[in-house]
Amino acid sequence: MLPLKHGDRVELAASLARMMARAGGILLAQADLLVPVPLHRSRLFTRRYNQAALLARHLARSSKRPMLADALWRTRATASLATLSADRRQAELEGVFQVRSRRVPAISGRRVLLIDDVLTSGATCAGCVIALLHAGAAAVDVLVAARVPDPRLR
Repeated sequence: MLPLKHGDRVELAASLARMMARAGGILLAQADLLVPVPLHRSRLFTRRYNQAALLARHLARSSKRPMLADALWRTRATASLATLSADRRQAELEGVFQVRSRRVPAISGRRVLLIDDVLTSGATCAGCVIALLHAGAAAVDVLVAARVPDPRLR
């Protein structure tokens, strides 16, 4: 995952998305809409791509489901979460994610599948799910490429 996320290995997104499609086939079949977890614009500028959006684009193509790459946005930049505890991650992400007002009609009443690369504490996904539900999503499921146990909990 690190080569995709930090090493400009964007070609890995296609094979990771194929694995995600196999593991999450039922979720993809039930989804009305795919939404990737957003990066803050400053991080997107530095990294030059959003790895979650790359995964979502491949999944949308293979499943023939629509994707809204810009449905969610981060209202402010956040610190890197890598060294934070689960509680600190949740506090850092409080109120950070919002649905763009022009995307509310596309989300309202729909079953949304949130796409991300890695789930550690679940704070990022929880923040996105809350924003999507507040925008009227009928349901939100989550599909990630990797689940990493929080090493601080061992």
